[in-house]
Amino acid sequence: MSITSAKSGATGISLALDNNFMEPIASTLVGSGGVNQITFNDIPQTYKHLQIRVLARTDRANAQGDYIKLIFNSDIATNYAGHELSGWNSSALSAVNTSVGAAYVNRFAGASQAANTFGAGVIDILDYATNSKNKTIRSLAGWDDNTAGNIHFNSALWINVNSINSIRIIAGGGTLLTQYSRFSLYGIKG
Repeated sequence: MSITSAKSGATGISLALDNNFMEPIASTLVGSGGVNQITFNDIPQTYKHLQIRVLARTDRANAQGDYIKLIFNSDIATNYAGHELSGWNSSALSAVNTSVGAAYVNRFAGASQAANTFGAGVIDILDYATNSKNKTIRSLAGWDDNTAGNIHFNSALWINVNSINSIRIIAGGGTLLTQYSRFSLYGIKG
């Protein structure tokens, strides 16, 4: 079976980019001892959107895991805002962040979760290369350790019209992203 372009009607396996498929840009796997941050620098400005796929755990001891923070272009001023909708076992909660120094996205397993439990998530950064509008982030993540589960939907806003050329990822409440956490950055053609 071959791929058929939605744009031109042509067929062939090489048409993945014509159909808005993703291209890998960079990926990192956290080694022994963990790290306090991961940075993707020199992001090409040739894509429509970015996506970060995450498998993560932090060292935060908290019953509801830990979130991660995204900082764009080293901007740590209070230029970020966001919304969260979460399910924790049989409970639901919502939250709003305004005038904060990073984009808060999702929750991932922390030190209080069962050993070797990681959270999985997908973070979309829309229209990252434009210089004419603020940047919107949406994300979905969750984890389950057979005793408790957690799912999060988040949206965030970077109130800045500059294109994004670097993304710093930091553990939210903990100090380290633990060993075997993986962050993979993709570009989406559009």
